[in-house]
Amino acid sequence: MTQSSWRMPRWFHQMGSPKWFYDFSGKMQPWFAVLALLLLSWGMAWGLAFAPADYQQGNSFRIMYVHVPAAILSQSIFIGMAVAGAIGIVWKMKVAFMVARSCISIGASFTLIALLTGAIWGKPTWGAYWVWDARLTSTLVLLFLYAGVMALNQAITERQIAGKATAILAIVGTINIPIIKYSVEWWNTLHQASSFSLTQKPSMPAEMYMPLLLTVLGSYCLFVLVVLIRTRTQIIETQSHASWLMQHKDVSGA
Repeated sequence: MTQSSWRMPRWFHQMGSPKWFYDFSGKMQPWFAVLALLLLSWGMAWGLAFAPADYQQGNSFRIMYVHVPAAILSQSIFIGMAVAGAIGIVWKMKVAFMVARSCISIGASFTLIALLTGAIWGKPTWGAYWVWDARLTSTLVLLFLYAGVMALNQAITERQIAGKATAILAIVGTINIPIIKYSVEWWNTLHQASSFSLTQKPSMPAEMYMPLLLTVLGSYCLFVLVVLIRTRTQIIETQSHASWLMQHKDVSGA
């Protein structure tokens, strides 16, 4: 196999250019904003107001339409943060470190929402807001990992060094993700099996599953939108004197 066959595609290297990413993300923001608004509005309205009540949990199950997307995103964002950090280390892409940095507070927020809504859901289901269940405990560990990455990122003033350090911590921290995912299978826990899966037949009626699917997809769109906004902000801060950015400001009238 020749060396050229190992080369990454052109678009991959283009994304490492602050100018290209700034232009591309600016074009994509409106699309993700519209998708997030439509999907979340549709899914939440359907799930919270029109989906039938659960035969066991009654209307308390409706918190699932907030809890499940938050739980899924909390794990996906951490993996995405680690991947972006790894790309930054291997290919020395500053934009990749910016993307990883943008993920930290978003992922921590989704993890906190997942824990809080899980506690609210757990009270009528288990009779307690918190139990040291394997999935709950491993999700709490995930929140601590986000906090550690955030603290490390803020403690190091040199952005390139901070990017590498937080990327390494995020990569190591991904070991907790399969623990969260398979905790209900590996241990005898109170937590029910996953309510949402793209690879298996839904375990709930379509009128309950479809709004959940919409809220999950809408949450992903919201995540991408916020990452694009936050990354563009970092590019503006770090490239403030770049000629191409000054031209953008002149055109926009900023």
